[in-house]
Amino acid sequence: MTIVAFGGGGFVSTPDSPLNRYVISLARRSERPRVCYVPTAGGDSLPHVATFYRTCSSLGCEGTDLPLFNRTGEDVREKLLAQEVIWVGGGNTANLLAVWRLHGVDAALREAWEAGVVLAGSSAGMICWFEASITDSFGPQLAPLSDGLGFLPGSACPHYDDEERRRPVYREAVATGLPGGYAADDHAALRFDGVELAECVADTEGASAWRVALEDGQVVERALPTRVLV
Repeated sequence: MTIVAFGGGGFVSTPDSPLNRYVISLARRSERPRVCYVPTAGGDSLPHVATFYRTCSSLGCEGTDLPLFNRTGEDVREKLLAQEVIWVGGGNTANLLAVWRLHGVDAALREAWEAGVVLAGSSAGMICWFEASITDSFGPQLAPLSDGLGFLPGSACPHYDDEERRRPVYREAVATGLPGGYAADDHAALRFDGVELAECVADTEGASAWRVALEDGQVVERALPTRVLV
């Protein structure tokens, strides 16, 4: 039961990142693991899908994608359970959650996770797994979102070092009632085994993951030990 949550980057935006190889190394099937891209948050962007397939080819994976805006008649549950890795791209998290729930993707993803399929993603694909998050789904001002999938407890915030408003908005939200959780810089990722944090990794020196929580009425932010991949 593994989830790898990227603050930014991954199969589409950073195809050559060692973080992609890290995710693939966690797959149950070591030879040509099956990887499914779920591009819902980006509106099933065809350029993103094309980049994903190129990345899979370079990694020696068997790639496929699950379109939800132009359904092909595939059985969602059957397709997702047949994978070793499921990659969720960035975009609009609120829209992603609504579409997934309408098509039963949320239930199929939980079943796949419990069956040992690695779930991973960046940005929207980072925060969707948590109970709550900070999102730009409603505009660039950023806002809390409190109805995530809840596979992982607490909240999450991506792009922590890349977008200047992420840190203050997340800290303010935690101070005013959002459950504490995790933040990740671009180029950094958190790996959870079950619901416990196993390790933090990065593909760039200086990229980090963070624990953010309310302690004695004050928001406390701690950098987590982060292993740089080579």
